[in-house]
This record gives sequence, C-alpha cells and structure tokens, in this order.
Amino acid sequence: MNEQTKKKAADLRSARWFAHDDLRSFGHRSRAMQMGLGPEDWEGKPQIAIINTWSDANPCHAHFKFRVDDIRRGISEAGGFPMELPAISLSESYVKPTTMLYRNMLAMEVEELLRSHPVDGVVLMGGCDKTTPGLLMGAISMGLPCIYVPAGPMLRGNWQGNTLGSGSDAWKYWDERRAGNISDEQWLGIEGGIARSYGHCMTMGTASTMTAIAEAMGFTLPGATSIPAADSNHIRMCTASGRRIVRMVWEDLRPDQILTKAAVENAITVAMATGCSTNAVIHLIAMARRAGIDASLDDFDRLSRTTPVIANIRPSGETYLMEDFYYAGGLRALMHQLSEKLDLSCKTVTGVTLGETLEGAEIYNDDVIRPLSNPVYQEGSLAVLRGNLAPDGCVIKPSACDPRYYNHTGPALVFDSYPEMKEAIEDENLDVTADHILVLRNVGPLGGPGMPEWGMLPIPKKLVKQGIRDMLRLSDARMSGTSYGACMLHAAPEAAIGGPLSLLKTGDMIRVSIPERKIDMLVSHEELAIRKTQWKAPEPAFQRGYGWMFGRHVKQANDGCDFDFLETGFGPTAGEPDIY
Repeated sequence: MNEQTKKKAADLRSARWFAHDDLRSFGHRSRAMQMGLGPEDWEGKPQIAIINTWSDANPCHAHFKFRVDDIRRGISEAGGFPMELPAISLSESYVKPTTMLYRNMLAMEVEELLRSHPVDGVVLMGGCDKTTPGLLMGAISMGLPCIYVPAGPMLRGNWQGNTLGSGSDAWKYWDERRAGNISDEQWLGIEGGIARSYGHCMTMGTASTMTAIAEAMGFTLPGATSIPAADSNHIRMCTASGRRIVRMVWEDLRPDQILTKAAVENAITVAMATGCSTNAVIHLIAMARRAGIDASLDDFDRLSRTTPVIANIRPSGETYLMEDFYYAGGLRALMHQLSEKLDLSCKTVTGVTLGETLEGAEIYNDDVIRPLSNPVYQEGSLAVLRGNLAPDGCVIKPSACDPRYYNHTGPALVFDSYPEMKEAIEDENLDVTADHILVLRNVGPLGGPGMPEWGMLPIPKKLVKQGIRDMLRLSDARMSGTSYGACMLHAAPEAAIGGPLSLLKTGDMIRVSIPERKIDMLVSHEELAIRKTQWKAPEPAFQRGYGWMFGRHVKQANDGCDFDFLETGFGPTAGEPDIY
C-alpha cells in the first residue's frame, strides 16, 4: 500500500460480515468455507463485486461470459477477492416493449445487491443501451468505489463490399426494400452482414454514447470505451479494471469524488462533440440527479451551441464507425481535441485528473476525429425545442437531419397508437405530402408504457416510392440512437398525462424553427381550452407488479424518467444493513 491508502483491513466494509468473533460472522465464514473458500480468501482483502449483465438473450454482452474471468484475474492479482453478482441483462434487441421500462429496475437491483452483500467495491459490466445508466445510477446511489467496464462496439458490418452500421443501415436499407429496390436474397445478405461479432452497436448510437459519457465523467480507465469488443486490448482493459478497483477501495475513492457538476458538463460536451444519441439527455439527467446534481435540458442546449460535432461517425457522420474511431485515437484523442472546452481538473477512477489521463493522446486520422476548425456540424449533436406543443421541451438531432427542415411549417398528421400509424404508413393512398409533420402520441413514459423507441416514424410508403427519405416527425417517444432524420422526440409533458400533444388534431399547422429553438401548433388559446375539456385520461397500462409501480412513480422525460423516490433530493438514502 502506498501513501494514498486511506483504509486499513479493519476498516473494510466486508469486515462487518467476516471479522467479528460472534455467531453471525461464524455463519458467514462457515458458509464461505462450504464453497471451498478459506480465511486466506477474505482476511484483510477487499471483497469486490462484479455486477455482470451477461445473458443468453443479449448479443451485445455475449463475451461477458468469459470477460468476467479476466476481471477476476485482475482483482486477484491486486490482492482482492472477486464475487460475481448477476443482474438483469436488458438486451436492447429482445426486451419488449422497451428496455427503458426496466432501466430503473436495474438501478434498484444494483443498489440493493451492493447494499445487502459483503462487498467493498464494484466492477460494473455493461454496454447495451440502458445497462450503462442503470448500472451507474445504482452504484452512484450506493456510493461504494466503482469502476465501469464497457462491452465495447462490435466490428464493422459488411455486405457486398459495403460497410454496414448497426441500426443506421437497417433503417436505410429497409426503406429501399419497401420501395422495391432490395430483393429477398439481398435482404438476407444484409441480415447476415450487419452484426459480425459480439459487442454493442458500432455506430454512435445510445450504447457508444453512454459508454463515452461514462468515460468522460471519469468512471472508466482512459480509452476503455473505444476498444472494439473483439480486440485483445479489451481483455487487457478488463484485467486492468479489476486491478484498479482494488486500489480504489484502499484509497476510498468513491463516486461522490468523481461525479461533480463539472464532470456532468464534461460529459455533455463530449456527447455533443461525438454526435450523440438523443437518449443521452434522459440518462445523463437521471445519473446526475442521483448524485444531487441539478442537470437539465438547458445545460444540454447551452453546451450544444458552443460545441461542434467533430466525430465523423454514423449516423451524424457519413462514413465511419466506432472501429475507425478507435484506430483514429478513440475518445482520449477526441477529448484532447476538446481540451479547451473541458474542466481538466475533474478526478477520475485512475485517482488522477482528467487532464492527466489525456496527456500524450494523439489523433491518427483527422477525417474521423475532426479539428474544431473543420467540424461535421457547427453546433453540438442535439437541440432542445420549446413552445406550446412542448412547454417542457423536446429534443432533435439537427446534425443527422435534412437542413431544409431547420425552419418549416406544415400540417400535422396525427396517430394515437403505433399500430394505427404502422397500418396507415403502408397505405399508398394515404393523404400525405413531404410537407406534413407526422405525429405519434401516447407513447411516452406512461403512455408507451416505458417510452419505447418508436419516435423515428417510418416515411410513408407513398413518399418512399417518390424518393423521399426524410420529413419532420414528432412524438413523446424516444428513438434508437442509431436512427437519423428530422425527428422531434421526448415531447413533454407527454400526451398520456394531458400534455399539449394530446390536444393536437390532424390538419393543425405546426411551426418548427431549430435556430430559434421553437415548436408551436398554430391553434388559438380558446380552441385549445375547449379541446382540453374534452380530453380523457387513458386507462393505466398495468394493474399490478413492477409496471404498476412504474406508472405511479416515473418522472417525465425532461426530468430523466427516474422514479421520484430514487432521486437523492427526495428522501434519505437507505443506510448500511444491520447484521445480527
């Protein structure tokens, strides 16, 4: 132990379970011995939880089944004792209606796993969209030393010599298939070529956005989030993370020393520069508020105006994917490029400042990671619009939509459910033009339920066949971070609780101005007041169980969709368990 060591063996949290000469500690020790362990496994050693979100239903985390052994090795090498604790996996590919419904469940599970077990620190294994915020929210609330191990992006997709990006190219080629330009055989080839290895999406979707945010906030080893899942450097990173968490326990380096307002603003700035997913807004607000930090949509819009997109990665960029980003220098290089816009004094899990971790970072391809003087987009990835349709805000990704929609006025075409919208969109006789604004409502946090990724409404088939590939769309849902287009999302308050979106009618004119950050329906106050008296609240989606609890406690999108009783400011955090 060096001069940074703050704890002694007797101070370890796990000692409360193992160190005392009483009947209860006898029980803990004897049950450990039942598993073939001995005093040398726990005496004087930090007990390190490994929260593993592996499952057979999560292709993004398929390698976690054996990466956990690499983390174990690092923990053991550093003199700690590893304890794997599995948690809900939240596969973006398979969990329905949406993993967002269960993000808070994962956060609660992580917090209570850590509180109830004899652990001194934790390694968090995640990557698929909601696992990063869910794991970190729980760990932040518990307050033990923690380090995040990202799953890493999968390898580039490939089909007939074309580079494929997960999600982004699925939407692109699906429209071509709907237009009759893709054969069954070609479609099968795309299916087999778009996801070529384990790991999360290799576009700058929600997965890559959230792991980048975790690194920018200081919760990963430097450069960890850029490493492709299939790269041998990923194995070394896992082992190094295992070694580092043991030192963090002895140093008593906890989340409250890392997650500050400055760290949150660093994360927002980095997210904007990467061309981040719109989902970043919801998750980062929730993570910050778990630490008692007031983060809001205003922070995102303010920093977006002064932070250009410099990562030329799909869907905001035109060509490159996360594998290219790694070879170009990765997130360390991008943050080094952004140094003048970051607070470099923030502490990280390394025990040193962010600035120190960026020393020596280089860019090896300045078309992938652009200079500030030659950005992909002059402002940040996201813009927050407000007006009488979304008084609490909605979010759009200007860097990934057609510039002709930056200022637009057009008639609304309103759908009250996804099935209604899906059926109408395929009708080639639908009364719609490219000037219409498609609206899907009742799909927010309560209405969805769970705020599913339905916000990238398909272009009507009639327009697809005319060559139209983008148009304005509005909803109280989210969209996949791999999506693109002129989609206005997270409209708050949502329609299901009587937000203004619930009062909109087909044919009403909507005015949108991204430069002015405005979105308004051109309907008189008197008419809206009449419509309000006619609105009826929908029936609750759940009558029992977790969904019932979700419906009564989830907050709106602009507040991060956390449960009202989990934010730090709502009430005292539960303390350490009694051991009798």
